[in-house]
Amino acid sequence: MPVKGASGAKVAGASRTALVRRARRINRELAEVYPYAHPELDFENPFQLLVATVLSAQTTDLRVNQTTPALFAKYPGPEDLAAANPEEVEEILRPCGFFRAKTRSVMGLSKALVEDHGGEVPGRLEELVKLPGVGRKTAFVVLGNAFGRPGITVDTHFQRLVRRWQWTEQTDPDKIEAEVGSLFPKGEWTDLSHHVIWHGRRICHARKPACGACPIAPLCPAYGEGETDPEKAQKLLKYEKGGFPGQRLKPPQAYLDAGGKPAPPLGAA
Repeated sequence: MPVKGASGAKVAGASRTALVRRARRINRELAEVYPYAHPELDFENPFQLLVATVLSAQTTDLRVNQTTPALFAKYPGPEDLAAANPEEVEEILRPCGFFRAKTRSVMGLSKALVEDHGGEVPGRLEELVKLPGVGRKTAFVVLGNAFGRPGITVDTHFQRLVRRWQWTEQTDPDKIEAEVGSLFPKGEWTDLSHHVIWHGRRICHARKPACGACPIAPLCPAYGEGETDPEKAQKLLKYEKGGFPGQRLKPPQAYLDAGGKPAPPLGAA
């Protein structure tokens, strides 16, 4: 039976052309809702972004941003981290969870960067995914945000939302990446990833999506899975615990307002 969105439009079984049009419209709408969407990890160079992304597994970006200043102050480059005392690195990374495994990964990738890449982060997918602890998701975060090379970041939020929107029925991240990527021009992939992930973190939650507060409800075939009452839905809006949406401890200049303060979060007074 065809599924209907909030507007009542049938979407299940839609033609390829209709699917592409709806997907691109959703992305355009999200771009207006999150005009300042960006990677929520603090970084100053590709190495810092690579390490921070590896550390972000199973924890919040805000927690990583609270941890990496001490890490990079003591170990500013791959040469430093590769030669570090593992126990000292573990102690710094303890707040991020899974600190022993993450220590092995960041020290291992640092050693590989030194031995195989002259201490530089490679700008090619094939080389990035060979580094310890680095998969396609991490690689595309680095490529898209440190090198300006388009890529789709298929994290848990992205997977959940694109299936809710019926952009794909795949469950394998690589297949999701391929199917969703085919709906958009390659140049839009990185920003698309930011828009979807931000929306998943802020409104389209896993357990209780705030359907009644969703700006793309008329386009969503999964409308009604969550709370549809606007007032009740508003109370479900949440962000990373302990921080505002998009909060970075060291926001780049591009994300500062005219007064030099971080751009206001979505829904801020």
